[in-house]
Amino acid sequence: MQRRYVAQVTGDTRDEPRPATLAWAVRLLYAEAAGLAALTAYLIFLDLTATTISVPVAIALTVMAALGVAFAYLVARALGRRAAGARGPAVFIQLLIIATGGFLLQVGPRWAGLALMALGVLVGLLVVLPSSGRALDVD
Repeated sequence: MQRRYVAQVTGDTRDEPRPATLAWAVRLLYAEAAGLAALTAYLIFLDLTATTISVPVAIALTVMAALGVAFAYLVARALGRRAAGARGPAVFIQLLIIATGGFLLQVGPRWAGLALMALGVLVGLLVVLPSSGRALDVD
């Protein structure tokens, strides 16, 4: 006996290939999430091994870094699935990265600040290029 289904399973897959601009934006967003995860692990290590510490400030900083990991990962995953609503949050993440790079230019290692600013500009541009917008059905 052969069964027939009335409804068809539809997915969010598209026939056209993902443009290189969007693919690289997704890869770099995953790399940003991985970098934040490494920073979070380092902050946890510092929290656990410090002799004198301001506990509330240390916990707050570690939690904020962990939230950044989750946010960057979810935005990268949504962009990878071509969700049009992920474009704005991806740009927002890049603006935060550019601001962090500007802060590091002033007080931290200049090379890290320049690298973060360049990464933020690059990923931001990749997300808003017309080919990425067409793939996300935004343009």
